[in-house]
Amino acid sequence: MIRKLLIAAAASPLLLSACATTSPAVGGAATGAAIGAVGGAIIGNNTGSGDARTGAIIGAVGGAVAGAAIACHRAGGCRHNPNNARHSELYYDQYSGRYWYEDYDTGATFWQNGEPRTAPRRR
Repeated sequence: MIRKLLIAAAASPLLLSACATTSPAVGGAATGAAIGAVGGAIIGNNTGSGDARTGAIIGAVGGAVAGAAIACHRAGGCRHNPNNARHSELYYDQYSGRYWYEDYDTGATFWQNGEPRTAPRRR
């Protein structure tokens, strides 16, 4: 059991690297879920009925919520914020009928509500 957890913990950063191209909330939620699942499995295996699966599920859900919240806070919010120096002004997309902005740090564009519009530029 511990061997499987160690393998999963070692593989998590590789699997989560794909989340770096999405919005901060998605990447933070994925990272938090992975960390929470590993921690929950260890705690669940060593306490109570010894059910690592239930502990992993609870840990993943809690970690995803916490990870998304922390990532949004670090990014200055997951919605457009005119007071955030990293966000451009809002632009109107006539084709979709929605407003969008650019994140100056990554070059990625997001819809006004924070959903990803494009992937970041490669540097």
